[in-house]
Amino acid sequence: MALANKDLQDIESLLEPIKHDIKSIQLTLENETNRNIKIIAEGHLDLSRKLDEKLIMKRKCCLSG
Repeated sequence: MALANKDLQDIESLLEPIKHDIKSIQLTLENETNRNIKIIAEGHLDLSRKLDEKLIMKRKCCLSG
């Protein structure tokens, strides 16, 4: 049983809103994921910088003390 051209067009018209919704969800996930990764990376950078500062201070303290 082959589908008629009209049937295929009807199916396609039903799928269009679903395609749009999927694209919207995909973009939302990408935006949220990228934003959250950026926040985590910034926090990691701050912690790494603070650790480096403390290690430098400790070395100076041990060398002068």
